[in-house]
Amino acid sequence: MDATSADRDGPDGAESREMSGGASRQHIVWRNVLLMGLLHAGALYSVFLVPSAHPFTWMWSYICFMITGLGVTAGAHRLWSHRSYKAKLPLRIFLAAANSMAFQNDIFEWSRDHRAHHKYSETDADPHNARRGFFFSHVGWLFVPKHKDVIEKGKRLDMSDLLADPVVAFQRKYYKISVVMMCFFLPTLVPWYFWGESLWNSYFLSTILRYTIALNLTWLVNSAAHMYGNRPYNKNINPRENRFVTFGAIGEGFHNFHHTFPFDYAASEFGFRYNPTTCFIDLMCWFGLASNRKRATPEMIMARKLRTGDGSA
Repeated sequence: MDATSADRDGPDGAESREMSGGASRQHIVWRNVLLMGLLHAGALYSVFLVPSAHPFTWMWSYICFMITGLGVTAGAHRLWSHRSYKAKLPLRIFLAAANSMAFQNDIFEWSRDHRAHHKYSETDADPHNARRGFFFSHVGWLFVPKHKDVIEKGKRLDMSDLLADPVVAFQRKYYKISVVMMCFFLPTLVPWYFWGESLWNSYFLSTILRYTIALNLTWLVNSAAHMYGNRPYNKNINPRENRFVTFGAIGEGFHNFHHTFPFDYAASEFGFRYNPTTCFIDLMCWFGLASNRKRATPEMIMARKLRTGDGSA
């Protein structure tokens, strides 16, 4: 999530470090620090509201969480960043709306940063370079201006496919209002209107708690899944297979596989197993709303395991 990217991408922010007495000093984007602190404090408070909320509010919050997740995993990640399958207009509109509910930057910027993350993984051009530590790769990268390499090399990436997609262009143009409607208004108003939940409970549970949990689960793909787990496909890269992240991030924790075969729509060797996002894409194909799912063949996977795997699978 990078809700305040303007503070990090500006001309002054491009220089993320300054030298002082031979040491590197990091500029802090205090606005982001404050906003994230308030958000997480609100999420902690939300936990104490759970017993007083209507059970339908719990269910609605979970539904919103799943929609939020799909906007990132099936949308910005597997569809728009990697083009691992094709989606018809109605599905692209749904995923764009779900992505606005996720509030982790618009599709264009999310995909550009993610393509940079793959092309320049674990270097200064990687927006959340895991070699700078767990905290930086999890959330700290939002608290400092982007490294100049992220900006300069990100500009060289071919993003013409996204610029040509009218759904991506529309969401980017109206991103702020779409976030207000999808991330804040809709999750809050539905419980209040349909079953009489208080606006207070609705806001803190369906919006603040849901949003904070979704953010952290997404961030765990950048942090934990780059540090903890096995590497059965490529032991020469940092990304790992992490079962906890797989469960929480609805199928995105098979990260050693994903960085080895980024074109694979399932982001996993195991298809739909432990992978709700893959199940969703398969369901959309069954409905005729998605097609052209790309897969690494079993022979390709086995050959890669034998050549560069760590022998753990």
